[in-house]
Amino acid sequence: MIQNGHMSIIHRSIHKSLLADLNKKIVLLVGPRQVGKTTFSKNLLKSYDYLNFDLDKDKIKIVKQLWDREKDIIIFDEIHKMRNWKQWIKGIYDTEGLSQKIIVTGSARLDVAKKMGDSLAGRHFTYHMLPLDLKELNSSESVEKNFSKLMKYSGFPEPFFENSNSFHLKWQKSHMDLIIRQDLVSYENIRDVSSIELMAEMLRGRVSAPLSYNSLAIDLQRDPKTIQKWMDYLENLFVIFKVLPYSKNIARSVLKEPKYYFYDYTRLDENDGAQFENFVAVSLKKEIHYLNEVMGIESKLWFLKKKGSLELDFFIERKKMPPVLIEVKTSDTEVSRSFNMFDQYFDNAVKIQLVKNLKKDFSNKDNVKVLNALHYLANFDLSKPQPI
Repeated sequence: MIQNGHMSIIHRSIHKSLLADLNKKIVLLVGPRQVGKTTFSKNLLKSYDYLNFDLDKDKIKIVKQLWDREKDIIIFDEIHKMRNWKQWIKGIYDTEGLSQKIIVTGSARLDVAKKMGDSLAGRHFTYHMLPLDLKELNSSESVEKNFSKLMKYSGFPEPFFENSNSFHLKWQKSHMDLIIRQDLVSYENIRDVSSIELMAEMLRGRVSAPLSYNSLAIDLQRDPKTIQKWMDYLENLFVIFKVLPYSKNIARSVLKEPKYYFYDYTRLDENDGAQFENFVAVSLKKEIHYLNEVMGIESKLWFLKKKGSLELDFFIERKKMPPVLIEVKTSDTEVSRSFNMFDQYFDNAVKIQLVKNLKKDFSNKDNVKVLNALHYLANFDLSKPQPI
């Protein structure tokens, strides 16, 4: 992948699997705006045709089905904005098959498009592309140098490779403006854009703790259902993502207060602890997508909470493998007492305390592994029963 003239080639973890699946299905590639989906797609094969529904000249070609069918692959970008797009692309697949490979990219969650039913059922695979992380960058620089750049400029390729504070600040503002004032308006018929912008700003101080919709509703002078709907909009457009509290009763967990994180954790630069937890959350979410979409291992990301204040930051559920309990610290090496409380509920759980500033890894008598977070996140593999 080449970004902004920099000969920085980063191998995306989904590359090999996605390329193989293009021979079998339509591939839907989704993720935050400007995360690198278009660049990645254009570099999959030698020849491609690219059509973006946001461009009027391309929109006409899409509607009239006028593209170069001699190319190896056709890339449709942002066609979720076209009415009945799933039925439209189903028609292409049913009449032309995969004589030409098809990839659909978008900066909104394509699986939540309304009024489409299951028209693409059995005809597609979905992949998520999230910001660059320590694991994808592992062969480029030292772990510490990569981490420093990620925390300064985020894992979005353009500001990361530009390596400039002023550029990053300008990019960050224009990036959010583009999502809120263009994507959100086209995604839903939104009138109160300024209130959603304010809500997104207020969320910066609420990351890493369970979010009360009622509390946010009072601050914004709206009802809780409106706040939850607005949060869903931001989640569907890949501004934020939620992590639910674990419960064997899924319906009950949905009703409890979730935690929310930003895909761009540099928005939290005033709170070191919350920013680092957000960084870890993005890394874990990316690995969960990898397990589900590349490895075919059904996995979910949760957090653990009991009545009162007892909590563990993350709980990873993996089919036919031991669960993983993770606590995140910036410098505290004292093992969290929450491990002993939650360990009794899960057989053979892997217990990991990730510490950002840790010189030497160790384990305690209860088999809690206290690990340097940066080196762990640069090398971990959740597809293994013991992901160390």
